[in-house]
Amino acid sequence: METQGSAPAPPLFRAVASSTRPLYQLLKAINFTNKVHVDITENGLRFAADHARVMQGVAHWSKGLFTTYTVNLPAGPAPASASADDAEEDDEPLPPTFQISLPALLETLQIFGAADAAARQAKADVDPYRSNLRNYRSDAFSNQTLGMSGTCSLSYAREGEPFSIVLDEAGVSTTCNLTTYVPEAPDDIPFDIEDLSFKIITSARWLLDALAELAPAAPDKLTIAASRREPYLRLTTAGGPLGSSSVDFAKGRDLLETFSVRQRWVQTFKFDIIKSASEAMRIASKVSLRGDGQGVLSMQFMVEVEGSGPSFLDFRFVPYAVCEDDDGEDEDEEGEDGGGQTEE
Repeated sequence: METQGSAPAPPLFRAVASSTRPLYQLLKAINFTNKVHVDITENGLRFAADHARVMQGVAHWSKGLFTTYTVNLPAGPAPASASADDAEEDDEPLPPTFQISLPALLETLQIFGAADAAARQAKADVDPYRSNLRNYRSDAFSNQTLGMSGTCSLSYAREGEPFSIVLDEAGVSTTCNLTTYVPEAPDDIPFDIEDLSFKIITSARWLLDALAELAPAAPDKLTIAASRREPYLRLTTAGGPLGSSSVDFAKGRDLLETFSVRQRWVQTFKFDIIKSASEAMRIASKVSLRGDGQGVLSMQFMVEVEGSGPSFLDFRFVPYAVCEDDDGEDEDEEGEDGGGQTEE
């Protein structure tokens, strides 16, 4: 509680960005849920979205996306029975955390540069296959090129307060206060980095092209297989009204930048949840595919943003349960492949 005449406490978080385009694009990539869990740290903001505990998407707003970035972390409460020395050690800052409406946040970010966004959307409608990376670049008649500068200020005063966004552009100021909610984010989907079955790095565009080839069959399931032998990476669909289809990836530097398989890995996922990462595939330059011994699939996308370095999007997917008969078949195939690890 503030005493009369004392200076107001600084907000827990405040940042200023000259453009909301990369912020919007990164959040749009995880737009498959109504609320996101927000963590504010010294290095940036972390947005985590979860869908029925079978899919998780995480977007990062790094400090490099902002012109100014300030965090005033509150001190954690020390135990009542602790000594003075112990209290100082336990008095560690606690990062602000809350939940927020993702559709409302995306709609707010769209207000900034609305005129330029309309022009970019018109181009995208004409060419849906157009990469969003090009949309970051201004044209000869954009506000940025014409010298109509603007700023987007983000702030979070204290726990329980709204998340405030102030947009200033061409002399017009818009203030949006978004309601924050008590954080109820479940734990991250477990992924055992120490028990990797395979790791493949390739162009995100190739993965998007593969899904585009498979989508017309309206499949229900997508099986991903990584093997030491040809086909090295295969995507196979099933359950659709038009039958099954598959796409194979050849092993080579031009297609698979990194290829490491410890043992044959085959898992089946719901096609729609993998397809939910299409926006991330569209704006990213590279994707790292990894599978652990539990069958969890990890996709990490690297998004290159002009002037601020790379940003990252992380997705995790839980597969369908595997029957015992399927396990037996996989073990036979693993015996044919043999053990060991290959890299290129």
